[in-house]
Amino acid sequence: MKLFSLALFAALSATSFGKSYPVTGNTVNCRSGPGTSYLVKKSYKKSQNVSISCQTSGTSVSGNNIWDKTSDGCYVADHYVKTGVNGYVTTKCGGSSGGGGGSSGSYCKKINTAGVNLVAQWEGFVARPKPDPIGLPTVGYGHLCQKKNCAEVKYKFPLSKTTAKQLLSDDLPKYTKCFAGYLNSKVKLNDNQLAALTSWTFNVGCGNVKTSTLVKRLNKGESPNTVAGQELPKWRMAGGRVMQGLVNRRKAEIKLFKTASSKQAYPKCQ
Repeated sequence: MKLFSLALFAALSATSFGKSYPVTGNTVNCRSGPGTSYLVKKSYKKSQNVSISCQTSGTSVSGNNIWDKTSDGCYVADHYVKTGVNGYVTTKCGGSSGGGGGSSGSYCKKINTAGVNLVAQWEGFVARPKPDPIGLPTVGYGHLCQKKNCAEVKYKFPLSKTTAKQLLSDDLPKYTKCFAGYLNSKVKLNDNQLAALTSWTFNVGCGNVKTSTLVKRLNKGESPNTVAGQELPKWRMAGGRVMQGLVNRRKAEIKLFKTASSKQAYPKCQ
């Protein structure tokens, strides 16, 4: 029985890792999770072969939301891997596909109006797609374009502030989801606290949030108000220097976070 198990394991391993596919992009990033907001772990050059251990869904890239987990343990957008198939070519990865894994799923999926307005205030309004301060094409209130000319956006350009706010409301739940996925069920947050931390996640990205001291301290059971007050101000750097806009945004997030509310938002939504 043991010999059969070893043989079966070897066969499955060969199936999972034996098939390699070439990378089609010039320089393709392999990230810590299935999405463009996760940390870059390594990069692959054009025509380099990668072995896929499993696949999952994530951020859509040029209309393809499949991400391939490579034998290096990181995720690359399937759009840049020539598998020869418009779909899955191997088994789906276990666990969450979008952002971590501790929550029960009964938290508030959408943040409150105060949170949406806070994000809109600090992202700024852009009616048509154009590069943001670090060169990424964005539109509306911080929507990062996934296709050329933001073709994935269902609202007509130029956006009005109303349609831009609707687009933002469409975008925010995935950031709430990834943040909530990094918390254990012992953490208790009200709607203002979850909204403030969703704003922070939207700004710094799911990958950075996942490895943050803020999340680690919340999961250890420390006071949320203390943790937010001490940790959020640290996220004020961009391009190696302190940005006053980020300093001010963190202050606004802390203010919202510490605004009293009786409505629980995590781990259960009231």
